Amino acid sequence: MGRALRVAHRPRCSERWSLALHQTEESRVLSRLVYLLGSHCSMFLSAVEETEKCAQGGKVRYMSQSKHTEARELMCSGALLFFSHGQQNSAADLSMLVLESLEKAEVEVADELLENLAKLFSLMDPNSPERVAFVSRALKWSSGGSGKLGHPRLHQLLALTLWKEQNYCESRYHFLHSADGEGCAHMLVEYSTSRGFRSEVDMFVAQAVLQFLCLKNKSSASVVFTTYTQKHPSIENGPPFVQPLLNFIWFLLLAVDGRAPLCSCFRGKLTVFTVLCEQYQPSLRRDPMYNEYLDRIGQLFFGVPPKQTSSYGGLLGKAGAGAPAGREQSGHGHVHPGLSPGPCRAWLWRSVGPVSLAALEVHL
Repeated sequence: MGRALRVAHRPRCSERWSLALHQTEESRVLSRLVYLLGSHCSMFLSAVEETEKCAQGGKVRYMSQSKHTEARELMCSGALLFFSHGQQNSAADLSMLVLESLEKAEVEVADELLENLAKLFSLMDPNSPERVAFVSRALKWSSGGSGKLGHPRLHQLLALTLWKEQNYCESRYHFLHSADGEGCAHMLVEYSTSRGFRSEVDMFVAQAVLQFLCLKNKSSASVVFTTYTQKHPSIENGPPFVQPLLNFIWFLLLAVDGRAPLCSCFRGKLTVFTVLCEQYQPSLRRDPMYNEYLDRIGQLFFGVPPKQTSSYGGLLGKAGAGAPAGREQSGHGHVHPGLSPGPCRAWLWRSVGPVSLAALEVHL
């Protein structure tokens, strides 16, 4: 009777996982471990759901939370076991169950949990659709219902993993939503030296600084600029710099902090910003997105009223009228939220596509 009862509790999914393994001596042992793991997870989750249905007091809720934790730790260990044996699909299934446990138990965000999720992410096949679903759901949970696009620490961990995989575009996106300006700078140096032209070294960091400022992250914008210009082998010591665009970014950061000449009063800051944008238009025309980012920065830090016209309106509308038209979009017409076109290389533009400031502002 006892054996029949235990069999009745065994989940069908564990049978599917066991059959998926190759029938070698090692895999048969693993199959047994996985079978027991699936059975325990199923029983834990069933008990948790039943407990939650009849929960009446704090003691019962505590017991429910404890069962969630035990089940989650068991599933996480099982996922790592699957990954170590190359069972990607089964490992991904268990990883999603870990997230489901976090969501159902309404667990508060903690560094240890974020690191566990990042570890599971790093072991997934970079080209698998399960990885995309996992990271999207993990970021949503880590936001804690705040409406932001994920916890900065999780973004940082994801960015570091993608950097190791040399997926620089995706890594750059996650660095933008983290607080790791120094790590972003080192990644951009590697990105520039391995994939960019020497004439574009200034554009890699300029785009990142402008987007950090659009996200109201002044400290990371300053750190990424200082670190990048100090570490890049093709940039001579400055300021001032040989590249005019780097001088513009340097002056812009001083103006944002109110440390540029004439910035002692609010009107002085606006004057400095206006003159900078006018004087450096030849450099700003190198990328059609610069003026749009600067319109947003003007609104955030210099009191420029919101633009009333489309595309290049506002303070820089007239100045930007002579800028080149936008580069061609990717063949699929897909735009990655928050990613910028970066340096004006044709291959890079086609692979990422143009991104409007509106796409970036959804995360503000």
